[in-house]
Amino acid sequence: MGFSLLVTGNFTQSLRQTDQALALYDPAVHRPLAMLFGQDSRVTNLSQRSLALWFLGYPDAALAGANEFLKEARQIDQVGTLFNALNFSFVVHFLCGAHPTADALANELSTLADEQDAGMWKPAGLAYRGWILAGSGRASEAVQLITSALAALRATGTTLFTPVSLSLTAKCYADLGQLDDAGRSVDEATTVIERTKETWFEADVYRIAGEVALKSRQPDVARAEACFERALSVARMQQAKSWELRASMSLARLWRDQGKLQQARELLAPAYGWYTEGFDTRDLKEAKALLEELAT
Repeated sequence: MGFSLLVTGNFTQSLRQTDQALALYDPAVHRPLAMLFGQDSRVTNLSQRSLALWFLGYPDAALAGANEFLKEARQIDQVGTLFNALNFSFVVHFLCGAHPTADALANELSTLADEQDAGMWKPAGLAYRGWILAGSGRASEAVQLITSALAALRATGTTLFTPVSLSLTAKCYADLGQLDDAGRSVDEATTVIERTKETWFEADVYRIAGEVALKSRQPDVARAEACFERALSVARMQQAKSWELRASMSLARLWRDQGKLQQARELLAPAYGWYTEGFDTRDLKEAKALLEELAT
């Protein structure tokens, strides 16, 4: 239940269920079940908890949790548990902007998948390496890896993480000037969200759609603003402070470029001011720098 709530964007409720599951966990009774069900449920719940904490605006707690559950997975030494831990530890570090660590985790996941000939984890590791390339501006390489990984993942029947992979692909296509491909990727991402109800990355999909609209040959400012506002609306509905901060930054930059400095400050300042931790993570550093720029 905790995982289903997480994937469908109900982060507070997911955290509540996950904490209850962790309280019920008895190592003597439940750890042996990893051999029956494929992974240890404590590590699984800790990984879900870390992601929920990031969405809710607690990046330091999310990173600490990611380090904890990965350490436990290594100690258990059961391959299904380690796959799951590497997977979610990667996602947490990627979202926090800790790309060197995320890159190392993606490579470890890929190596382990090759060693175990794991049909689902091989393309997942490929996709994650593509995410890192997308985040570091290597757009052409990122598109090749992510599109190849998505084709392989579809063959397994899974759709998990498809919307975020498609939105990152859209951003890369836009960076490369392939705007029709970028638009198709955005449309496919939103279609998958509507069909599957996988909404945990929905706010950022709309935010990236807005960024893509601004990179068109004739930038569509009205569409971009509508996408950013949709991203904000989704983030606030989900109580996803991390997505709210990102959407606020994108909209504040748009308003800054239009000369609406006060409006931009009034939007971003409370989104940033809510935070009590995570000030060394990428998003919060960028938000602080943007606020300082808007104050001059």
